[in-house]
Amino acid sequence: MQGHEVIAAENGARALELFRGFAPDLVVLDVMMPELDGFAVIERIRAQSEVPIILLTALSEVSDRITGLQLGADDYMVKPFSPKELEARIRCMMRRTRLGQASAAAGGSRGAAQLVLGDLRVDVNKRQAYRNDERIRLTGMEFNLLELLISRSGEPISRLDILEHVWGYKPERTSDSRVVDVHISRLRAKLEQDPEQPELILTARGMGYMFQRIPQAVAATPST
Repeated sequence: MQGHEVIAAENGARALELFRGFAPDLVVLDVMMPELDGFAVIERIRAQSEVPIILLTALSEVSDRITGLQLGADDYMVKPFSPKELEARIRCMMRRTRLGQASAAAGGSRGAAQLVLGDLRVDVNKRQAYRNDERIRLTGMEFNLLELLISRSGEPISRLDILEHVWGYKPERTSDSRVVDVHISRLRAKLEQDPEQPELILTARGMGYMFQRIPQAVAATPST
């Protein structure tokens, strides 16, 4: 009814088969499934794809939400939920994915300035990050988060502000902001030399997070 082509799977193993065969634009994934649970499916999808994943979890299982996000889910919804809320989350996720893909395609053709932070290099237009010329794999939502933090370097940004700018919706519950904390943790694990003692992405106590260093823009290396 919303204009999407929907493919349903009755268990985790079948979900992976359909994923490989149809290459969907977005995955809505339950945790409790026969044969392979949602966590196992996330791990296998993330080994080969950065497709957006929305995880469905039970109201009481906070640990499930955190585990799913740590494994690579981009967002979660707590059951029971309104179908209209799910539709809204899907629209937000798809819109941001399309914008990111369009930006990467345009950036690849025109070239752009890059941001250099020590041994870390971020090409905003191509939406790629490198350390010592080795690409760091980031999901679309992780890069969106990094881009926001860099664009406001030195400025504390609240969790709610991050959620609205990156995920595209205002939280209905305080617990919704946990998605921001887990994504920050994932970014630190990928970008920081020592994630336990971060030098780039700092915690602004009582506020949210802040990107510490003001990036230095340099000309992009021409594509070959």
